Amino acid sequence: MYFAALLARTEDGWEASDTELDDVETLSDLADLAREASPEEDTVLVLIEQEDSWFGVVRVDGEEDPRIYVSDAAAAARSAYGELLLTDELLGREPGADDGPDLDSLDLDGTEDGESGEAEEGEDSPDTDAVPHSPVGDREILGDLGIGEKELRALDANDALGTIAEVLGASEVLETVR
Repeated sequence: MYFAALLARTEDGWEASDTELDDVETLSDLADLAREASPEEDTVLVLIEQEDSWFGVVRVDGEEDPRIYVSDAAAAARSAYGELLLTDELLGREPGADDGPDLDSLDLDGTEDGESGEAEEGEDSPDTDAVPHSPVGDREILGDLGIGEKELRALDANDALGTIAEVLGASEVLETVR
């Protein structure tokens, strides 16, 4: 189960709308959806939470590239909605890099049964491209809105979106779409 909402900053405060991500296939699609929520090119936040295991914030300021923060990359990687946010750039990978080992090219030398084996010099270990069990992205994404890096990292996925909305003064409008 997931919840996604758009918070658009207007001159009158924040406006919230819930959103379905079923038709969103890329980060660009998500940014376009956010831009449509604010015709004045004001700040729009896309807030996403997945089964209280992770949350993500995408910030779109006008035509600038979206800024992204994900609370637990490994948990998000197991979600179709999380995969939208976990770009190669965000994970520190080369764009278009393979997501894992090619099973057809693996050298099955007996170490697959749990025996320890040393990787040959210059050879990447299988965990090189592993997704971290930690936050990734722009940790200052909400800094100018009152939530610094330390506060953002301390948020629990269980109530993060509510806390963010409360600090922004948007908890009532977020609850109307929840």
